Amino acid sequence: MAVPLSILDLVSIPEGSTAREGIAASMSAARLADDAGYARLWFAEHHNTVNLAASATALLISQAASVTERIRVGSGGVMLPNHAPLMVAEQYGTLANLHGDRIDLGLGRAPGTDMMTAQALSRSSAEPQAFAQSIYDLQGWFSSEGQARSVPIASAVSAGTEVPLWVLGSTVNGASIAGQLGLPFSLASHFAPDQIDDAIAVYRDSFSTEAPTAQIDEPYVMAGINVMVADSDAEAEREFTTLGQMFADLSGGQRRKLQPPVDPATAPGLDNPMLRIKAVGSPATAVRQLEEFAARTGADELITVTYAFDPAVRERSLQLLAEHWF
Repeated sequence: MAVPLSILDLVSIPEGSTAREGIAASMSAARLADDAGYARLWFAEHHNTVNLAASATALLISQAASVTERIRVGSGGVMLPNHAPLMVAEQYGTLANLHGDRIDLGLGRAPGTDMMTAQALSRSSAEPQAFAQSIYDLQGWFSSEGQARSVPIASAVSAGTEVPLWVLGSTVNGASIAGQLGLPFSLASHFAPDQIDDAIAVYRDSFSTEAPTAQIDEPYVMAGINVMVADSDAEAEREFTTLGQMFADLSGGQRRKLQPPVDPATAPGLDNPMLRIKAVGSPATAVRQLEEFAARTGADELITVTYAFDPAVRERSLQLLAEHWF
């Protein structure tokens, strides 16, 4: 059986478009993903970005869950330092009560923004011990008792929902935290390729079922990969230049919405080492690259990231991949 495929959505905003239109396009893609057989649809959290509308993650999850029936919907992730853990428990408990057992809570320690904006958002500590304690309390709020494990504070709306927790990370540090806590690990290999093999090894080596936070019986890795599938390799490579331009803008400090594709021979950003992990091409090419990445990492699940200037191109990519993978 093929490795399950999931989707990470950052709700991109193309040039000439609005956040409203970006969100509508994401909801259309959510319906397609639900029908096509993808395992999960996760929304990222970013702030102070002109080209992404993935900021109020819980609201996006609720809307996506309301327009789908089968697919799991969650956060990829909640950047916990930006939030009070009790509020996270209440929000995701509410989501679980509204939409049933389809909600995932992925947690990260990065702010998902620049340092000035992170300071404005800051609500809890990003230190590993504090992060672990927040996870311990969240599990208490999601338990049948609905009671935090470090303080006598209860949450009726999250009690008994048992929302599954994931740890997100891009380095061996995040991997070690996930392993020591006995939680599934989502590796941000789609933009952080340098420590992939080491991070997965550290996660598996440090995995403990004895931790009070342990949620699963054995390690579970979901790894991120950039994907663009089109009818031909040449067409896919041209569409992928939209992401290359986005990374060139990030490197150069330029703030623009998503740009239309250009000739790959002259496109900036495609040589960015952060984009090494990718499956770009015709269905046969992309499937082969995905299979090679799955074999290299031994990942239990892959989470795909697809940017396109035209939302219809993204939907076509999602559909083609599903038809040739599932």
